[in-house]
Amino acid sequence: MKYIVCEQPGQFLIKDIDEPQLEAGQVLIQMRRIGICGTDLHAYQGNQPFFQYPRILGHELAGEVMQLGEGVRGFSIGDRVGIMPYVSCQKCVACRRGKTNCCTSIQVLGVHSDGGMQEKIVLSADLLLPANHLQWEEIAILEPLAISAHAIRRSEISAEDTVIVMGCGPIGIGIMAFAQSEGARVIALDVQDSRLGFVKAILGIEDVVNVLQGNAKEKVAVLTGGEMAQVVFDATGNKKALESGVDYMSHGGKFVLVGLFKGELNYHHPSIHAKETSILCSRNATREDFDYVMEKLNQKQFPVNSFVTHTVPFLDMPQHFEEWLKPETGVIKAMLEL
Repeated sequence: MKYIVCEQPGQFLIKDIDEPQLEAGQVLIQMRRIGICGTDLHAYQGNQPFFQYPRILGHELAGEVMQLGEGVRGFSIGDRVGIMPYVSCQKCVACRRGKTNCCTSIQVLGVHSDGGMQEKIVLSADLLLPANHLQWEEIAILEPLAISAHAIRRSEISAEDTVIVMGCGPIGIGIMAFAQSEGARVIALDVQDSRLGFVKAILGIEDVVNVLQGNAKEKVAVLTGGEMAQVVFDATGNKKALESGVDYMSHGGKFVLVGLFKGELNYHHPSIHAKETSILCSRNATREDFDYVMEKLNQKQFPVNSFVTHTVPFLDMPQHFEEWLKPETGVIKAMLEL
C-alpha cells in the first residue's frame, strides 16, 4: 500500500509499505477522507511545535472498517468510523481527572506519531467513533470541530456574552458557529477580507473587522458600546494576535488561547491585572467534545458543504499542497479523497 510522508520541511514523498497487521483490540481501517489542517501546514513549513521528521501527517480522518482484531466489539466490517487521534495513557494526573486531551504523555497521530496519510491504518478500537449516520466529509471534520467545541466548553460562554474570535480559519469558524448556537453575539477578526466575507455570508456574522485596516480596538469598542468582549478566542497561533487579544477583552473577561505559537508570549501585567483577566489555554478535545460535534452534524447545524472548499485524490496531494499555503487560493478546508 502507499503512504505520503513529510520527509523534511518542504518535502513530501510517496512511498510503499506492507499492509499493517492486526493485533488483539485493533481495527484495520481503509482511509476514505483526510482533512488538511493548520498543523499539517506548519509541519510542512517547519514551524510546528512537538514535531520530528520524517512524519506521516494526517489526523482529521474518516475511514471504513476492513478487519476486526480479536476481542473487538461494537463494530462491523464496512462501518464508517471517525477517529480520535489523541492517544492518552489513561493513568496520569490529567487522565484521571478526565482531561485526556492534555495527557502528560499524549501521542497525537500525525504529530507525535505517524498519522493517517496512508491508504490503510491499524488503530486501537477505543479511538474509533461509530459514524454510519454521517457522510465522509462530515466524519473527516469531526476532529477540528471538536477542538472548537472544546474551546467553547472551556470558555463557559452564555447567551448574554459578546464573543470575539480572532482568525477565520477552520478552528475559528467552528468556534463562531458553536458560539452562535449558544446564543452569544460574535464579532470576527481577521487580516483577510475574503475570510471575513466567508463568515459573514455563510455564518451570518454581521460584525467583522479587518485588523489591518484602521484601529481594530477602536472599531471593537464602537461595536460593543465601549465594553469590549466578555470572551476572546485566538484561533490564529500568531504571536501578535496572541499578545493583543486581551486588548479586545472586557474587564472581568476571559481570553482563550486555542492557536499555538512556537515561542514566548509577553503581556503587560498591570493591564491584564486591572481586568482580572482569565487566560485559558484550550488543547485538543475529549470524547465529550466529539459527541457534541457529531450531534450538531447529525442535526445539520454546520455548513459542511461550504466549509470543505477543496478536494483532491489522495496521491495528488503533494502537487497541490503548496497552493493551499496561499491566501489567494481561498482554501478553508482542503480534503484528500480515497
